[in-house]
Formats: sequence, C-alpha cells, structure tokens
Amino acid sequence: MGEHVRAFRGLIHASQVEALLDQIDAPIGQFTADGAYDGNPTYDAVTRHSPEAVVIIPPRANALERPNSDCPTQRDRHIAAINADGRMGWQVETGYGKRSLVETAIGRYKLIIGRRLRARSFAAQQTEVAIGCTVLNRMLACARPKSVRCAKATA
Repeated sequence: MGEHVRAFRGLIHASQVEALLDQIDAPIGQFTADGAYDGNPTYDAVTRHSPEAVVIIPPRANALERPNSDCPTQRDRHIAAINADGRMGWQVETGYGKRSLVETAIGRYKLIIGRRLRARSFAAQQTEVAIGCTVLNRMLACARPKSVRCAKATA
C-alpha cells in the first residue's frame, strides 16, 4: 500500500510537512508522527498528497471531538478511540508504538554513523545511507545474543 512516512520532532517542523511530502512522488499509505504534529495543517497536507493515507498522530490530552459531526475525521476517530480504550489501547490498536522503535534506530544511526551526510549528490547520499545501514546492521548482529531454550531436567 504505498510508502510510510514518519515525522520526528527536531527533524522537521509541522509547517514543513507539505514540503516533505512534495519530495515523495508515490502516494503514501501511512503518515506517523508525534503529538507535536497534531492539528489540521498536518492532516490537510497529508490528505492533499495522498487522500487514502492513514494519519497516526496522538491528539493532545485536552483534544475534543467536533460536536455533531456527520463525517468524523481521522483525528475525531482517534480522540473517540482514546476516550473509549485509553491512550495505551489506542497505541496498540494503531501500531503507534512502532514509532519509538524507528526513533531509536535513527538515534543509533546518528550516534554511530554520524549526524550528517557527507556526499553531495542525492544518488551518492542514497549510497552513503545504504552503506551506513549495512554497517549498523552488521554491528548489531554481532552484539545480538543467540539464546537457546533448554528443557528442564526433572529428578
């Protein structure tokens, strides 16, 4: 179903979402961001780019559903789900917890490989990132323990 876009505070500002999406030619299937991106400008930018895209942004704690709405927006449905199942239930239902795994991976990449790209052309930058990911994955594979379950010995 299309690409997934994840926005992280510190990397782009909410007002830059449209410019980020303009760089993607294909329609996106899902846009996930943290609460700093909650608001109509972000939802509108994603909808203009990909009308069928699922937007997963946690609403603010004081967010309210629009009253008497015949056609609830994605944001209204998120607010209703949080009111019904709680924030943690909403996170499990939408898969929002995967965002933290992506943030951790990007943080690890920046710490080990570096915070900026050194290549100048876009093609060379893509190669640089691919090499960095390969190196990082190889390092993580070396550090990952290999566990084996043993059957309990009974006397």
